Amino acid sequence: MGAPAQQSLPEAQRDDTWQRLNAYAYLSAPERLEYVAVMRVFCSTLLADLAVPDVLAKLAESGGPTVALDAETLTARLERLVHWGALLRSSHSVKASSITEYQRSRSRYQLSKLGERIQRDADEVLAGADAAREVSSELLALVERGLRELNDVVQRPGGVEPQDALERVSTLFVQFTEFADSVRDFYAYLGQVLARYDLDSAEYQGFKELLLDYVEAIREDVAFRAPRIASVLDVLWPHLPGLLERLDAHARGLSGVPGTGGQPEVRVQRSRGREKADWEGLRGWFTDVDGQGSQVDQLRDATLRALQSLLTNAKRMLRSASGELSRRKDLLRLARWFDEAAPEDAHDIAVAAFGLYGARHLGVPPASDEAVPAYTSWWNGPVVEVPVALRERGSRAQRGRASAMEDHSAQKRRLQEDARAQAESRRAAADELRSAAGRFADVRLTSAGLGLLLELLATALGNARLRRTGAGDLDGAAQEFGLESAQSADAELGIRLTVRRSSGARTVLHSADGDLVLDDLELEIGRTAEAEVEAEGSVS
Repeated sequence: MGAPAQQSLPEAQRDDTWQRLNAYAYLSAPERLEYVAVMRVFCSTLLADLAVPDVLAKLAESGGPTVALDAETLTARLERLVHWGALLRSSHSVKASSITEYQRSRSRYQLSKLGERIQRDADEVLAGADAAREVSSELLALVERGLRELNDVVQRPGGVEPQDALERVSTLFVQFTEFADSVRDFYAYLGQVLARYDLDSAEYQGFKELLLDYVEAIREDVAFRAPRIASVLDVLWPHLPGLLERLDAHARGLSGVPGTGGQPEVRVQRSRGREKADWEGLRGWFTDVDGQGSQVDQLRDATLRALQSLLTNAKRMLRSASGELSRRKDLLRLARWFDEAAPEDAHDIAVAAFGLYGARHLGVPPASDEAVPAYTSWWNGPVVEVPVALRERGSRAQRGRASAMEDHSAQKRRLQEDARAQAESRRAAADELRSAAGRFADVRLTSAGLGLLLELLATALGNARLRRTGAGDLDGAAQEFGLESAQSADAELGIRLTVRRSSGARTVLHSADGDLVLDDLELEIGRTAEAEVEAEGSVS
């Protein structure tokens, strides 16, 4: 092989690998169930050479999701399978009696070798991927017996009969392949189960029995048979090249068919046991030939890891007594509650489970100068500063030392002085109004006096009721209204104001803040009854 060919070889291998992996594409396509059903139709018969009507008829017989497929859609599915390499276009000649029959039957398809292998593996995975596969440990004894008998006949004078050796080798590798596959599947399942950290008591008890009774039995059987098989292989190994040459001379199989042997473009996969590489694989399963450990060593390590995983689960279950439980089941039950709850109930469950409230119910009021309507979404509302303790720990408790109580004595004293001054001012205003009673037109009131008078006047008018005065006839010619009980008083100041309505009256109040004119009203300032009694007592 020249240098250019060597440089192009990796790229060719990559293309070949890519093409082979592309054949798996139909298993991950959105219409994967339809593709699988179509592939099963082709795998159901040997050398299937089917046209679209044939596939449609078989799909209709099998039922399932492909019953509703029409011819056009099925043709598109078949073309995609051809594109991925799972199917091949058949070169079968078409004999048709009409153009319509020719158009229906001109496109015929057949199964590719790669597509048949992929579909077979897919069906096997779908059939029992989650089940624990039994290890055919009895086959290991048959492998040992077969190797021992083969070694005996090979060592026999005159050698072994080729046909007898061929049958023994084929049987030996069938038994070994089945045993190795069952061990691999079983430990893959075991690793999948033991990777779980949340085994409950029933599952733990079941897998404990599985490990202690079954895995240990397998390990002991393999540990017992492996040295015996390895010793037989060591004895047989020097005679192996001669044995393989004798088998090839007797029956070359497909590689001996003219047109296939020695042709690089035609690759032949020989039966197990006919190549030295198969025997190296068998020997490497039981003996460490490359310094990386045998499969028996890996089996022993896998058993140890499985027991360690079981011990980890046992420790976890023992810690459950102290409250260190796995919360997986609780979380699954909580998730089921959320799934089954109505939206309004889901909020209550979230609050009860996590202590989380909606954003608008955090209890953090906005700034005092911002009035946020209740219908404003938290998304569009103003930003509120959330305390660190509430934001990070969900705690609303006040932290740190309590601040010292503020001294308000000075403020209280100032307020008392202001109240005392205001009371003095009101008493002076009341004395001023009493002294000016009946002669408001001649005096100028102070601002405090006018303010107190207006306060009494507003209260009197508020207390007053209108009463009709005058006879008035039914035509409503003359009707007037007077003020009844228009009085107000300040018991603390001992002053009383009486307001009367008098047509044509005019009362003018002069003050430092301006003049106030009251039309049709007369004002009378007097003392309250308590003030009169007190005044008489002071005079006597």
